[in-house]
Amino acid sequence: MVHGYHVIVCAYGFWLPNDPRGSWSDFVGKWELVRFGKATRGLERLVLTEEQERDRQEAKRLLQYPVVQFSGIQARAIGQGFANACRKSGFTIWACAILPEHTHLVIARHDFKVEYIANLLKGEATKQLRKEGCDPMAIHAKPEERPPSPWSDRRWKVFLDSEEAIEKAIHYVEENPEKEGKPRQKWSFVTPFAGLGTGGHITYH
Repeated sequence: MVHGYHVIVCAYGFWLPNDPRGSWSDFVGKWELVRFGKATRGLERLVLTEEQERDRQEAKRLLQYPVVQFSGIQARAIGQGFANACRKSGFTIWACAILPEHTHLVIARHDFKVEYIANLLKGEATKQLRKEGCDPMAIHAKPEERPPSPWSDRRWKVFLDSEEAIEKAIHYVEENPEKEGKPRQKWSFVTPFAGLGTGGHITYH
């Protein structure tokens, strides 16, 4: 039985479908990128050869907009957006790490499908970025239109079916900023995981 999810949502342009470091996608959706290789999957980052790095940078140049990298101020706005989503929809988030190019979340099972949860979280984060005037895509908005999304369309997810799986995912997410030379993060909307309860079950919203 699924009790939660480890979700990765990516900033626009990060982890291209054929990125040799691994990707959330089986499918190279933008045809211009097909020639840069088959799509890959996985969380572990691989060391790139010089040729792979050149290919990666050339692929990024073919994107419609520049790659998004969130600043600390933007990460704070994203966190507030996630908090808004939790308050509105009753999500329980057990761990969160908001990094410049991607965000890790460990989320308790909910009535909503995980894909819908991820979209709601990204939507509230984008609203908050725009509210605070720090949307990185604002400069690309066309007259009378909203800016393009600062997020990738898809997401990477793992279904968590045991306390051990949940705890391992939480540990991974909590440590993730340190892998990029940053301190661990604390967010007000994160609820400490206290186990699945009597009989191995939790109450879902």
